[in-house]
Amino acid sequence: MGMVKTLTRSEGIRRLLCWLAAQYIRLVYVTGRWQVVGGAVPQAFWDEGRPFILAFWHGRILMMPYCWRRRQPIKMLISQHRDGQIIARTVSHFGIETIVGSSSKGGLAALRGMLQSLKGGTCVGITPDGPRGPRMRASDGIAQVAKLSGQPVIPCSFSTKRRRILGSWDRFAVALPFSKGIFVWGTPINVPNDANGLREARMAIEASLNAITEQADRAMGHRPVEPAPRPEEADASGNRETER
Repeated sequence: MGMVKTLTRSEGIRRLLCWLAAQYIRLVYVTGRWQVVGGAVPQAFWDEGRPFILAFWHGRILMMPYCWRRRQPIKMLISQHRDGQIIARTVSHFGIETIVGSSSKGGLAALRGMLQSLKGGTCVGITPDGPRGPRMRASDGIAQVAKLSGQPVIPCSFSTKRRRILGSWDRFAVALPFSKGIFVWGTPINVPNDANGLREARMAIEASLNAITEQADRAMGHRPVEPAPRPEEADASGNRETER
């Protein structure tokens, strides 16, 4: 792990690693047989030029560039952490721009950037459990963006028949080449413009994302990845997962 951190401090090596990661994602996609469930949902928004907020779990970020219509503008929220910058450089190879910030650092600037993008008609992508978890538990941030922008959240997830699930906090899914794959889209979730609806909207986003992720995993013959305990549940049991 120390060697990896040392290597990624090099600008040249970071650039090479991100290029290699992008080529790997392309390899997985072009050698796979892909199915899309619920694709008519984003299609309608794209055809009508309506922006929305794409939501996907941090552990399912790998193939997300291919859930998206080619040349359709989108900006992804990426943390200022070193891992976030690697993700940003990798997705840039697919024409995806980024907005830098998180709930812990640069949050206000990121919020402004997302609201400006949505107001201008550009979709934004958010990992509601990133950058630190708990895994597959949505934070309030995505519901807040939806509330302030007036734009809906549309969840998406993927799974593949051949894969590796890493032991990272997010149980990162590494899709393997020459496999069956599936993208599953959820239905739009609108957040009411009042404080009382914020928690309910967050829970609805979380529930929808977990449901379509389970659907995708089961379609590929896998036992679904379990969400981490909620923070309040973990505190009560004294068995809280270690966050990254």
